[in-house]
Amino acid sequence: MLNQFSRTSLLFGEESIEKLHGMRVAVFGIGGVGGYVCEALVRSGVGAFDLVDDDKVCLTNLNRQIIATRETVGKYKVDVMKDRILSINPKADVRIHKCFFLPENADDFPFEEYDYVVDAVDTVTAKLEIIMRAKQMNVPVISAMGAGNKLDASRFKVADIYQTTMDPLAKVMRRELKKRGVKKLKVVFSDEKPTRPVEDMGISCRTNCICPPGAAHKCTERRDIPGSTAFVPAVAGLIIAGEIVKDLTGVREQK
Repeated sequence: MLNQFSRTSLLFGEESIEKLHGMRVAVFGIGGVGGYVCEALVRSGVGAFDLVDDDKVCLTNLNRQIIATRETVGKYKVDVMKDRILSINPKADVRIHKCFFLPENADDFPFEEYDYVVDAVDTVTAKLEIIMRAKQMNVPVISAMGAGNKLDASRFKVADIYQTTMDPLAKVMRRELKKRGVKKLKVVFSDEKPTRPVEDMGISCRTNCICPPGAAHKCTERRDIPGSTAFVPAVAGLIIAGEIVKDLTGVREQK
């Protein structure tokens, strides 16, 4: 019988789609990358999600985040993403966590229940803790490297962290993971040299912050505020989702 996953079943088979229905994926960071991860996963048939983010939709998110519209500005990202997931698949099981993931609250997250973990956050401390927790529980994890200040979406690659180049975030992660004895980590990164943002304080969040009232973390707290586009983080998120679906089903493209 035809259903919303019929076209995907033509490629993966009904058994694989049923398998995805029973999978729980934890997505840490519901932003430009993480939002598209969720979008593609629910449309692919993944049946359960844990969404982790403490941020609210900001007007400056409209240029790249799939959950950002004029109607959602000021709302918690996890609330908006949950509503979007359920509007696509009302049967999905969605748990939300309105918090910033850190080592201090890591014990609050049931990593043992996850079938896959997505690291789509942009702070090194959080990324390392997510990865280490997933590794300890033998849960597959994929990590997004830098998508800011990039213009060529075709330059993204799936690779081991130790094969990454031209990515300042990946450089730091390589060093820190090596210290912790992590020998491999699947990542999505771009080998494009980052573009230097225009130095114009008139359009900078640094001097004109418009984060929603009550936002726990403001963009002005960041050392650098990167430029971004609609298409670069979206591609990174879709690539990550594709890797997850193929890993969970065991279905890979023909060589």
